[in-house]
Amino acid sequence: MIDCHVHLWDPAEGFPWIRPESEHHHAFGEHDLERSGTGLGVTGAVLVEAARGDAGETLALRDMRLRRPDLAVGYVASLHVHGEGGPDPFRGLLHELGDLRPNGMRLGGTSWTDTPERARALVPVLAETGLVLELNLYRQALTAAVGAAARHPGLTVVVDHLGNPPNLRAPAAVEWYREVERAAASPDVVVKISGLLTQQHGVPPRRIAHMVRHVVDVLGPDRCLIGSDWPICLPRGSRAESLAASQLGLAQLADDQRERVRHTTAVRVYGLDG
Repeated sequence: MIDCHVHLWDPAEGFPWIRPESEHHHAFGEHDLERSGTGLGVTGAVLVEAARGDAGETLALRDMRLRRPDLAVGYVASLHVHGEGGPDPFRGLLHELGDLRPNGMRLGGTSWTDTPERARALVPVLAETGLVLELNLYRQALTAAVGAAARHPGLTVVVDHLGNPPNLRAPAAVEWYREVERAAASPDVVVKISGLLTQQHGVPPRRIAHMVRHVVDVLGPDRCLIGSDWPICLPRGSRAESLAASQLGLAQLADDQRERVRHTTAVRVYGLDG
């Protein structure tokens, strides 16, 4: 299994969103990541930027990928921190990084229009170069992904955390189900099944299983990925528990379909070594 969503950070190096009183306010490094995966059958992880706040995080992720390919099979960097210079310097950076360039670039915010315009201006470069656009939006993420894919033919858009649906106990969750169904018509939109321990805290496992099953049934296993969101998940549970939550609802799949969700789709979408 490839865990498509893990983070590394050290608050001493930036990451202003991590407050001193937070349970996340200490360093999580490669050895912590390695220990967290013991006995889980994880063959590698995709490192995802954690809003350090500077372009140096991209190089730090690259260095980790180079140093520990057994742990980090790929990485997703922040699009925000490369927007200042515009498209040409960004193209130059990708060329300079060569085979160790990011496997994707992430754009985050409350909604699509809330993201920095300069970062959005780099999206055409992703389409040109075959890199994934990863979205972490808190409102209408799936709708935004459909729009981005339509504007940039050939661009693969990965939606983090199932599109950040509201807790299933909230009435607003109904609209998320409709968003998933609308996204089915956009073949370049891929959904990452992750973040469930945090977002769906207190929801019975059978309801989470139904949610996961809905995504896989509607989009198909070739458009679904698995992620733990470690160490964000830790206040609610371990990496093992988070991955288990992400796999609720996969039991009805045939073995080859389950393998696609757990491994093969990640290799194809992110261009990983098999």
